[in-house]
Amino acid sequence: MESQRFDVTKVAPGIYSALLGLEKYLHQCGLEERLLHLVKLRASQLNGCAYCIDMHWKDLRALGESEQRLYGLDAWEESPYYTDRERATLAWTEAVTRLTEGHVSQAVYQQVRPHFTDKELADLTAAVATINAWNRMAIAARVLPGTYQPPKAAQKAG
Repeated sequence: MESQRFDVTKVAPGIYSALLGLEKYLHQCGLEERLLHLVKLRASQLNGCAYCIDMHWKDLRALGESEQRLYGLDAWEESPYYTDRERATLAWTEAVTRLTEGHVSQAVYQQVRPHFTDKELADLTAAVATINAWNRMAIAARVLPGTYQPPKAAQKAG
């Protein structure tokens, strides 16, 4: 395994600050915290970002998410563990993340519409775009997975 190439927090703090600003917005936008972390975990799986997979898996576990739902996430379409709103979210996450495979289809839009207001859909799209930016930064920098501790777990340990 290669060592980390660069630390964006040190070499480009403005970029890091801008991404944190997006995160701050997303955490107060009204979308459920678990739903946001499902978006982050699924997009990270699609992008192959080991650091972010580790982070968001741990964040979801700290929020009480079951191992079964986490293990089933790669096959969410065939797993009975997700609500219709979560299924719509995951379909939207995949479509927005995989733009190179074609535009976000009308079928996916029709799947997500009953579950989200226009504002929520804009916020959901921003969440997908934000985690895709984090993934690309972490992959390019070769940020090493395994050291992240979720805030709630860190508070309990401290």
